[in-house]
Amino acid sequence: MKVLMVLTSHDQLGDTGRKTGFWLEELAAPYYAFKDAGAEIVLASPKGGQPPLDPKSNEPDAQTDDTRRFQQDAEATRQLANTVRLDTVKQADFDTVFYPGGHGPLWDLANDRHSIALIESFIAANKPVALVCHAPGVLRDVKAPDGHPLVSGKQVTGFTNTEEAGVGLTDVVPFLVEDMLIAKGGQYSKGADWGSHVVTDGLLVTGQNPASSADAATTLLKRLPVKG
Repeated sequence: MKVLMVLTSHDQLGDTGRKTGFWLEELAAPYYAFKDAGAEIVLASPKGGQPPLDPKSNEPDAQTDDTRRFQQDAEATRQLANTVRLDTVKQADFDTVFYPGGHGPLWDLANDRHSIALIESFIAANKPVALVCHAPGVLRDVKAPDGHPLVSGKQVTGFTNTEEAGVGLTDVVPFLVEDMLIAKGGQYSKGADWGSHVVTDGLLVTGQNPASSADAATTLLKRLPVKG
């Protein structure tokens, strides 16, 4: 089993002068769900190399057993420092793809033609795709094989408007994930703010927030064919 994880390369939080990037728990929890299941994991990002970490995701109250395990894991941190360039990866080499969130993807991956084409190729090849928190925002311009928005008519979730308001970034982000998914025809649902909520529809697995990342990864693993 080979899993691709796609991270943002964007580190600027709009015009605030503050830093953003990927959210550590949303990488670490799925990473170990996959690794502990015996998967080979490849990390990729638009620019390659070390992707930017959202500093808030490394504050004490955001840390978890998985984030601490990741930061103490020499192999994992070395892999993170050397992500492959997104334009060099091919769907045919992987069984599935997982997108961790953080605010960064709203600025780069949502607009990245390689990311859009990659997701479309996974769906066309009947391979599942999972995205968590802000990462469902990267589906904005992704099309289904019939040319309609991929999320149209699909059960989906992602970071809620009230969660975005809770972190004070409603007027900073380029778009709100919840509003975009609804505008594209998604059948959007949400659980309680900051609680785990994962939705599956066909090949698409989406999680609402950081607390959903481990459950989203576990759900994705169940969608993969058993190889013996």
